[in-house]
Amino acid sequence: MDSFEINKIIASILLTALIIIGIGKLVDILFYVEKPKLSAYKVEGIDEKVSGKVSVKTAVVAEEVDIKALLAMGDMAHGEKVFKKCSACHMIAADGKNKIGPNLWGVIGRTAGVIDDYNYSKAMKAYAKEWTFEEMNSYLIKPQAYIKGTKMAFAGLRKEKDRASVILYMNSKSASPKAIP
Repeated sequence: MDSFEINKIIASILLTALIIIGIGKLVDILFYVEKPKLSAYKVEGIDEKVSGKVSVKTAVVAEEVDIKALLAMGDMAHGEKVFKKCSACHMIAADGKNKIGPNLWGVIGRTAGVIDDYNYSKAMKAYAKEWTFEEMNSYLIKPQAYIKGTKMAFAGLRKEKDRASVILYMNSKSASPKAIP
């Protein structure tokens, strides 16, 4: 087979690919469908707040968590061990730097998305609630489900003892720790 035959084969493959892509683009233009701004289906247990162009969805906890009982399960030493999962992305020191995630020094009692030298997701900036014990517990169960659009890719802490211990540990890492309820 000479080079002219090979060139014809390659040219026909490229032409076929271009025609398929072109037809796909033409069909997209001819049959354009505008997506709705709000979902037509409402899922029970989800509150949706629209702030400008950012949509913040927070899951509503079906049953109220007794934060006193939850925090009673935790202990500081266990929290320090469990926090090692978090330390891949977060630092928790008074003069600490931001890593992939923001420095968590004094996070309990702080408003979400307020550290100036960290680039938060739009969803976290729009969330803007204070990190209370209850909020932190709900967030740590599954961050992506609690604040839709957050950059935090962590799967969450399913075990209540782990969450309680981490919350107690994070609360202790502050210039003025909050009183345990």
